[in-house]
Amino acid sequence: QQTNQQLSAGNVDGALMILEKNNSGDDKDLLYYFEKGELLRSRGDIPGSQTAWRRADQTVLAWEDSVKLDSGKYLAQFGSFLVNDKVRRYEGYDYEKVMLTTQMALNLLAQNDFDGARTEIKKTHEREAVIAELRDKQYLKSEDEAKRQGVMTQYKDLRGYPVESLDAPEVVGLKNSYQSAFSHYLSGFVYEALGEKDLAAPGYRQAAELRPNTPFLDQALLNLDAAGSKNTATEGSEVLIVVQTGFAPARDSVRIPLPLPINNNLVITPLSFPVVKADTSTPFFNQIGVDGQPVNLIALNSTTAMSRRALRDDMPGIIVRTTVRAITRGVTQKKLNETNPLAGLAVGLASAVTEGADTRTWRTLPDNTLVARMR
Repeated sequence: QQTNQQLSAGNVDGALMILEKNNSGDDKDLLYYFEKGELLRSRGDIPGSQTAWRRADQTVLAWEDSVKLDSGKYLAQFGSFLVNDKVRRYEGYDYEKVMLTTQMALNLLAQNDFDGARTEIKKTHEREAVIAELRDKQYLKSEDEAKRQGVMTQYKDLRGYPVESLDAPEVVGLKNSYQSAFSHYLSGFVYEALGEKDLAAPGYRQAAELRPNTPFLDQALLNLDAAGSKNTATEGSEVLIVVQTGFAPARDSVRIPLPLPINNNLVITPLSFPVVKADTSTPFFNQIGVDGQPVNLIALNSTTAMSRRALRDDMPGIIVRTTVRAITRGVTQKKLNETNPLAGLAVGLASAVTEGADTRTWRTLPDNTLVARMR
């Protein structure tokens, strides 16, 4: 939050100072490189930004390799009931992993490196495929685990939880949490610029499927068909303007009391669950001026909606893990209370400290991505 406040005030160096001060150890994690890349990009240091993001990308590629090698083993470790999510090493959310290579492509385009951007775009699509296969397996496993453990609670059953934020039309309307209409539109634009129309069409088509009823996206396909008849010398060049505003949302932890079966008794136990809090510090706008003329911007990406969709999809697994851990802890504490009350109290206090929801997330990632295209 402090980093974002400095960035909002235009003090990028101050934001970088806060980031470095709070990450003084040698073993930097993925989140550090996510944030550093975006801060350096904000300062205009594109090479420095790419260096930081390459480190992040190496971490994500290692994650991909582990998933491809043995997805069953990965899912077993991730689904462990013993370890709270917030003490695991940060792996990044799916939408963060995909937006990483998208932002890297934008950096390269800012340097007029279309071939480099093409490489990052190809990586984005390959990453999406790995994530899609893994999540299909994970959600099936989560459903089976819920039945096996007898956990029937849904996020809609959590009294006091902001259910409407996960059921909002812009969240439910997303195909998943990690595919971005902007990423696919950008791929279409880059392939078209490189003269690869057969690859540009699927990019535009996928963007239109991810964000239906958007004439701007439908027009891209029509323009692609007519592109061969245009004369650049007389009609000018295609220009894509990309505007990114706002910050990715924060994650917070809320405590919800739930009745849990502990030693054949129903015990009301407060459990912690994550919530997504939109950042409202930056005003939304959808128009810019070009050569004194107003130009409308088309919104193609909302990190807030993607983040909420990620949480919506993850909630069944989070509920199972949190519930089973709480029941196990309750049984252990009851046994300790019977033999050693002080030890039981110590377990209770330790649990209260460690059982908050995981609130880590890439906060400097821009929230809204809007585009305009002109000749």
